[in-house]
Parts: sequence; structure tokens; C-alpha cells
Amino acid sequence: MSTSSRRSFLAASTAFSLGHVLGANDKVNVGIVGIGGRGNDHIKSYATLPDARIVALCDVNQAALEVGQASVKRLTGEQPAGYDDMRKLFADKNVDAVSITTPNHWHALATIWACQAGKDVYCEKPACYNVHEGERMIEVARKTGRMVQIGSQSRSLEYKMKAIQLLHEGVIGKVYLAKGLCFKRRPSIGHAENEPVPAGVNWDLFLGPAPMRPFNRLRFKYNWHWFWDTGNGDIGNQGVHEMDIARWGLGEVMFPKSVVSTGGKYVYTDDQETPNTQLATFDYGDKEIVFEVRGLNTGGEGSIARGGGNYVGNLFYGADGWMGIDGNGFKVYKGDKEELVMDEKKTAGADTPPHMANFLAACRSRNYKDLHADVAIGVMSADLCHLANASYRVGRKLSVDAAKGRFTGDGAAEANLLLTRKYRAPYVV
Repeated sequence: MSTSSRRSFLAASTAFSLGHVLGANDKVNVGIVGIGGRGNDHIKSYATLPDARIVALCDVNQAALEVGQASVKRLTGEQPAGYDDMRKLFADKNVDAVSITTPNHWHALATIWACQAGKDVYCEKPACYNVHEGERMIEVARKTGRMVQIGSQSRSLEYKMKAIQLLHEGVIGKVYLAKGLCFKRRPSIGHAENEPVPAGVNWDLFLGPAPMRPFNRLRFKYNWHWFWDTGNGDIGNQGVHEMDIARWGLGEVMFPKSVVSTGGKYVYTDDQETPNTQLATFDYGDKEIVFEVRGLNTGGEGSIARGGGNYVGNLFYGADGWMGIDGNGFKVYKGDKEELVMDEKKTAGADTPPHMANFLAACRSRNYKDLHADVAIGVMSADLCHLANASYRVGRKLSVDAAKGRFTGDGAAEANLLLTRKYRAPYVV
């Protein structure tokens, strides 16, 4: 964006910073940025909510945008506006709130720009691509008074809310260990040569804050997760859901005393940069979080049920027993004989709509404390993933200054560089 264009955008943002005041019966006009797999899920979810209206879509890929527009038309009977640049959508005064379903490296800047334009934001997980970006997101959300919900939808599922409440009430005694399991089978991505940018794709806007590089199909669409420029590996993809639940179950723990993470990309010889096998331990003194990513063939652990070929969930261990939580429900085992004392099943229904409904309610109440996964909650859960990745990448255990959210001691100088990045103008966070 040119200097003059940026001035115009900021001027429009300032003029609209108070946003549209919603009445109790008003529908919230939603714009969705990023119409890939998750973006299409957002279209389907908002279409089920009576107090939401999808009025605009944005994607840097014209073909994806057109598919999304057709989907909205089919589901709602209305034709949403279409944009190739999110800044144009944010300047649309018909939009009250936006959903950000872009790749990870865009989450923070998209949220910041949207808040500055007077929009409330539902941002997919992980909240941020690095620790610095999360700090900026919280700062801007509070300064502008916008509602920012992170897509940790477990926080709005009744059975998981009940499970966490029981943990806090002492159902298994004092909890000393929380485990997050991301046992999600991932195939090899193979190899691909660079090629010309496909027609209808704005590659510059796709890369945004990331370094400019030639187009490569493996760095586009879903596989961007497995490259450090744009993704955070599976610990920051599926794993951040289980990291959030682990942190929640331990009473919203924040930065640990130390972190150590090991692993690697095993078996495959392909272009993926992030590990497909990773183990991380976060030391909190009287308790710890242990997180594990297994992207290859594996069995399960504890009570976590197999779903779609994957074992994904959480285990909590306490003085009097243990609890397992997964996508089917939760179970509580007590005593040395591990007697099953509770077996709660998930109620029917999709996971995302209740979380979106909570977001829309906060758009009306104007109180961020009504959000089940306010930006500060989502950022902290993402930050633990970033700490683990930093330890993995520098190859050592790291001490953490919990007050500053930065590493300290041996290895800190190198590791702290991974908690921010060099930004490509004008996409600076």
C-alpha cells in the first residue's frame, strides 16, 4: 500500500472507530477474510445463526472467492460483496464484524487493521504467529474497545466447560500434570518446484508480512502450515486447541519457568520444515504441561478415543485420579484401582456455532469479559506453542522470564529472535 493509500485507510478507520452500534434485535453483518477450508466452515456456521448475516467475503485467490460467494448465495439467498484485499473489506461500512481465517502469519495484522477500522473480530487459532504479534493484538483490541474472540471453540462446548469446572472444584484432587495430545496422521507433502503465480492469485497479498519468495504450490493452501515463514507446525495448528485446554484446566496458567522441546521430521524426505514428531515440557514448579505431536502412525493414550484415524485430546492427572477429555466427551477415573466414576458424552451439534454465538452476544454487550476466548486468553495459549517451537529450533532447554514473556539465561539471545520477525513493508505489525 502506498503512503497516501495508507493515510486514506487510517483516516477512514479513525472516522469509523466507534463502529456500528447494534440494537438488541439487529443482525450482525459479518465479513469473512480467507475462503479456504476453514473459511468455508465459517460460512456454513454463520449461515446457521439467526442473528448473523454474511455480507462480504475476501480472498487473494479469485477462484476461492467465487466459490465462497456461491456458497453464501446457496445457503442464505443473499449475494455477499467480494474483495481481493482485506483492507477494502475493513473499509466497508456495511460490515460490523469480521472473521479472520487466513494463514497464521496474517492473523495479527488482519485483526489489528480490523480493530482500527471499527470492526469486532473473530480470529481463528492460533491467535498469533509469534509472541510479539500477540502483544500487539491485545494492545490494539483494548485501545479500540473492539471485541476479539479467538477460535478456541472448546471454550464454548458445554461438556468441556463442565469438565474444566470439575477439575477446578477438585474432582481428581490437586492437578499436577496436564497432557495435550495431537496425534494427527499427516501424509508427506512431497517436493515441488517454484512456478509462475497462477492467474487470479495475488501472491504479494498472500505472503503479506512474510518474506517475498517465488510461488510454490506447497506453500499455498493448507501446506503453508509446515513452513516457518507462514506456519507454526502442528503444535500451532491442531495442537493449540489442546494446549488451550491444558492451560485452562490448570487454572489459566501463563508463562512457565522453563520449556524444553525436542523432536524432528522423521521418516519423510520432503520439503516440510516443521517437525512431524515433537515433545514439549513446560515447568510451572508445582505442576507441568507435557505436549506431544505425533504425525506418523501411532496408537492412543489413556482414554483418548480414536477419531478419523487420529487421537486428539487432553489428560489431567491429580492426587486422587485422572481425567480424559476428547471430542466425544470426558471420563473421570478415581483411586488406585482407576474406577470409572464419570462418563459424560458430548451433546449433538457442530462445535463452532456456539462459539460464534458467544462472539455475537459480546458484539452487543460491548464487554470483552463476556467472550469465552478473549484475545488475551487465545494469545497466551498460542504463546506456549511459540515457546516450544523456539526451544525446538535452537535445540536446548530455555528459562523464561514470566513477567516479560521472554527467554532469559543461556540461549536466550538466539531464542528471543524467534518471538518476533523482520516484517516486509507495508505489512508491519
